[in-house]
Amino acid sequence: MANRKAFIFGYSKRSTFLTKELQKQNFNVIIVVSEQDSYDKAKEHGYLDIIKLDMTDDDALEQQLDVEESDYLVCVMEDSHFNVFLTLSLKSLFPKSKIIALSDSFHVTQKLKMAGAYKVIDLYQVSANRIYNILNKPIATKLITNLLSSEHQLSIREIDIPKNSFLNNIKVDDFDFSKYGIILVGMIDRKLSEQFLFITSGLEHSLDRGDMLVCIGYNDDLDRFERYVSSACIKGISNEDEIKLN
Repeated sequence: MANRKAFIFGYSKRSTFLTKELQKQNFNVIIVVSEQDSYDKAKEHGYLDIIKLDMTDDDALEQQLDVEESDYLVCVMEDSHFNVFLTLSLKSLFPKSKIIALSDSFHVTQKLKMAGAYKVIDLYQVSANRIYNILNKPIATKLITNLLSSEHQLSIREIDIPKNSFLNNIKVDDFDFSKYGIILVGMIDRKLSEQFLFITSGLEHSLDRGDMLVCIGYNDDLDRFERYVSSACIKGISNEDEIKLN
């Protein structure tokens, strides 16, 4: 059986693990880039099938890519807006090919699905699921101790949602925690119980004042987010505060 082809659109740190995994699955990987730096980096890493073209040009995409119906088109551009645009273009040009796209937030995931992506890999959700799996294994304590050592500067932090917080009545899936560089591992809904709830999949759940969020991230990011949650009320925060927090 001939190897299947996978066109990887974009080459950066966020895509290297995908190219390696696809090669392990006997895919012929063709990397498509628009920048010379990305081309040089892919070549330096040992890839031979690299195509440099203008990805905003539909004619160039159609004429220079030998795409067959059985091929996979993988969009891993670092610019999430361009990733959505590219997904739309590829869906129009190669409607029968399977388009896979990387997302770093719930909102981008929804847009990619609407644009016609066959499968969306949500990096934020993958991270949350991985943490869930680690915590539910017997060696969890040792792993977490190593992960959260002072050398790594990572922490798990409990953050209470204060009265009049802008997070009050916001759906978990409607808030982009990754924007602040943190992962929401779980929460305690005070209205329901004191039981810890893992965030492992799309959760139709509203945040309320008094709820406790359990987040993981670098200490500086957690500090900024905690200040943001504490200072931002329903009325909003000033532009000056936004700049400081971001």
